[in-house]
Amino acid sequence: MNTTRFSRYIFILLFIAVNSIAVLPAHAQSTSTAPLRVAVAGITHGHVAWLLSRKKPDMVLIGIYEPNDELAQRYAKQYGLDSKLIYHDLGKMLDAVKPEAVVAFGSILQHMEVVEACAPRHIHVMVEKPLATTLAQAVKMQELATKNNIQLLTDFETSWYPSTVKAYELTNDSNYIGPIKKVVIHDGHQGPKEINVNKEFFDWLTDPVQNGGGALIDFGCYGANLMTYLMKGEQPISVTAVTQQFKPAIYPKVDDEATIVVSYPTAQCIIQASWNWPFGRKDMEVYGQTGYVITVNNTDMRLRAEKDAKEHSRVVTAAEVPVYEDPFSYFADVVHNKIKVPENGVYALKTNVTVVRILEAARESAKTGKTVYLKK
Repeated sequence: MNTTRFSRYIFILLFIAVNSIAVLPAHAQSTSTAPLRVAVAGITHGHVAWLLSRKKPDMVLIGIYEPNDELAQRYAKQYGLDSKLIYHDLGKMLDAVKPEAVVAFGSILQHMEVVEACAPRHIHVMVEKPLATTLAQAVKMQELATKNNIQLLTDFETSWYPSTVKAYELTNDSNYIGPIKKVVIHDGHQGPKEINVNKEFFDWLTDPVQNGGGALIDFGCYGANLMTYLMKGEQPISVTAVTQQFKPAIYPKVDDEATIVVSYPTAQCIIQASWNWPFGRKDMEVYGQTGYVITVNNTDMRLRAEKDAKEHSRVVTAAEVPVYEDPFSYFADVVHNKIKVPENGVYALKTNVTVVRILEAARESAKTGKTVYLKK
């Protein structure tokens, strides 16, 4: 190649490279090593304490939106935060501090407002479970996230569990127990009042509009999320649910006990969600054609396969399975394009739209006393 042709070749390559960079959207993900610039939208969810007290270097808190000034100032004092971080208007906060990402810690109903504000500004969002109170909201949020090319994740405690990931591996990857036939999932605790959640959290958690329901929503969502994950996104064919109020004096507006049966062509899931357990629990039993896997808690498991003479126990840790035990670190790495969210993963938008679809069908079934068949 002569000098002239070589120079022209180099020029063309540089032209393509420069223009390729130029057309990348301003909100495109990068592999930045800088801390994720994150803001909080709402702080009435009791679990916000983890974020406000967090000291890891992968994330920096640059703004807090909360209409309740008394609560905001109380938390600022409690966690040693600068009161200048506090805003009482979500749009003004987003425009002033320009976060890369927002974590929503308000009521479930408020998730819609957060996504409507963040998506057009190309700000990534992670909400606390579940994604939305209604399927219509979930679908709209999905449309906004897709249109504006943002990540929209849903955080569940069981997503941080090494035992959750190991159960998935054993039931799907290594075919340890054969095809799934039945899954029984238990989630809940003694009740929000009984475990002394704060007033701001209690007020919306026990409101049928702000939360979408009681125990059915608060803890039924875990089972719907885990089953959708185990089934690799397969859609159920029907949902049947029964709800009760064992403590109407404490929870007059919502259910405190729920049992949901989710049916698939070749499998069944029974979700037991309750504010009446004697102790807090998040465990599941996965039964396959040739064995079973039981997650006792976040690390302890009980197993038996066809080749085993008897059941055996094991402890699984984050050192042996690919799991983030800190959801904020996961969110930061997703936004900075260090990892990708699996399409049918526990945090994934597609998975969590299905979760809301199951919950809405369960709520309708409990109300009507009839099985609800889902449209494909």
